[in-house]
Amino acid sequence: MKLKSLLISITLLFIVLSTNATRIIVFADLHVLPGNDCEKNLRIAVDEVNNSNADLVIINGDLTNEGSDLELTNVKSILDKIKKPLYVLPGNHETTWSQSATKTIFDLWGNDRFVTEIDSLVIIGIACGPYMKMGDGHIKQEDLHWLDKTLAKHCTEGKQVISFNHYPLKKDLDNYDDYIRILRKYPVIAHVNGHYHKYEKYASENFGNINCMMVRSLDLKKGNYGYTVMDISTDSIIFHNKQLGKEPVKIDGFAISYPSAESNIATQRNDQPLYTDSASIFTRLGFDKKNIYFGNSLGYAKAIDKKSGKELWSIPTGASLFARPVIAGKYVVIPSAAKELLWVNPKNGEIVQRDASEGAYVADGVCINNALYIGGYNKFEKWDVKKRKLIWRYDALNNYCQAAPVIDGEDVIFGAWDTYLYCLDAKTGQLKWKWNNGSTRNQLGPGNVVPIVTPERIYIVAPDRYMTAIDRKTGKTIWRNKDHKYRESLGHSEDGTRIYAKTMDGELVAVDATVADFNKLWVVDMKLGYEHAPCIVTEKNGIVYAGSRRGLVVAVNPETQSVIETFTLGKSETNGIDLDPTTGNVYTSLIEGTIFKLNN
Repeated sequence: MKLKSLLISITLLFIVLSTNATRIIVFADLHVLPGNDCEKNLRIAVDEVNNSNADLVIINGDLTNEGSDLELTNVKSILDKIKKPLYVLPGNHETTWSQSATKTIFDLWGNDRFVTEIDSLVIIGIACGPYMKMGDGHIKQEDLHWLDKTLAKHCTEGKQVISFNHYPLKKDLDNYDDYIRILRKYPVIAHVNGHYHKYEKYASENFGNINCMMVRSLDLKKGNYGYTVMDISTDSIIFHNKQLGKEPVKIDGFAISYPSAESNIATQRNDQPLYTDSASIFTRLGFDKKNIYFGNSLGYAKAIDKKSGKELWSIPTGASLFARPVIAGKYVVIPSAAKELLWVNPKNGEIVQRDASEGAYVADGVCINNALYIGGYNKFEKWDVKKRKLIWRYDALNNYCQAAPVIDGEDVIFGAWDTYLYCLDAKTGQLKWKWNNGSTRNQLGPGNVVPIVTPERIYIVAPDRYMTAIDRKTGKTIWRNKDHKYRESLGHSEDGTRIYAKTMDGELVAVDATVADFNKLWVVDMKLGYEHAPCIVTEKNGIVYAGSRRGLVVAVNPETQSVIETFTLGKSETNGIDLDPTTGNVYTSLIEGTIFKLNN
């Protein structure tokens, strides 16, 4: 009788322990658009979640397709019906394409990272890029600092950590090694990600051996809608596929274990930066005689001394900065994602004037003959620099501008993320023509390329992987070439006779700009491998500079068609190859928060 009672007690204890597991529901890659099938099925999933025994719900990125305010507000209205504790992270579809330059994520959910605790579990998540341009995944510098500081605070004795991010803990993230260095300092029992729309168990091999799981998208395939259920017990984590209307099915799992203290990660950098920020830098660089100007991901516009790298001033703008400051007469103009143009005194950083806008500014501006030309969301503007007043505004765009325009004579030429390249009259702002590559997909248009303009022709490259020549007067296509995988990286020789394009295979292609027909002059393999950084190509003093997605800048001799030098600057994307017009020196910034001078 005593034995029977003991067995019953043990059985009851097992039942209690097994039902005391923490249950987390994970949604990843929702891709909800107003009225699409994902929206309808997300509503069904929310009802299921509310009737479940889940402890909390995590949305692990790619809530939408383009991160527009309409899309984000719509999906939030559905997620707000979840009655469980809810934590939301953006994915690359919210950070790469966003009319608010990612600000709406903060406005709607208050942050793009989170930490919470359930019993002994510390559950933490941080956002990742690419941020407002094509690139690899990237964790902002300030988020890495926050992650380390937050885990140090929460990881008291007996605690275990589960990490969330939209990207896998692999080389999809350019600074994955920094991410892992922090995680392996703490008792991390799992890292959970989405992005690839499938289930896959993996380990961060040679980098701490953290147990990782990639999870399904809302629409897995062929109308298979659902989400992931995680059960965390004292000794294991089990992942279940929960198809809508069906019982959860075990996919995989792993026993509780902790990361190794050892790591094979090695950071390589041959050159020392002129300046290192505590945040990420997404802007290109502006110059005057003494200073360099830029903005960071915390929304601070800054000036540093170009010789010493000493910070001279720093002013908050209210949102991450993506457009470089413009030297405009006696002012530095800061185009802000917080929907303002800031007119700043370059000597002390004093804000002289604020001009509010209906949308974020993420495009680089150009100042010529005391006029500032700059694109915004659904608009392009010309400003009087001396009077700090708007001259004209062209407001017939259907998305935002990102790259700098070209002003040549009476023409203003620029692209927008509405599939079009535009030519406006510089005096009146009236449309002369607009050009489209035949696609209706915004992401395949010339939204982030600085056109090359000659007296007769305009040259562009775009994510459709073509180089295109366009008749300057009529806006008609002259030729389109797809011999190489062109993308958004373009430039020209100092004398204007050659067009340079960096390809997705890491090549530098030179094309003859003196003839109407396509004439390829030469190709140099820069040994960059797969490449997609939309970094302009620049020639100075007979040297061509091209930047990469992983911290390399390659210098090429166009006469011998050979690589002169490869600068190893870091691990993240180069924002641009920037010429100081006062000295002729060449600089670049990396999104990991560093600024380098490349020549003497």
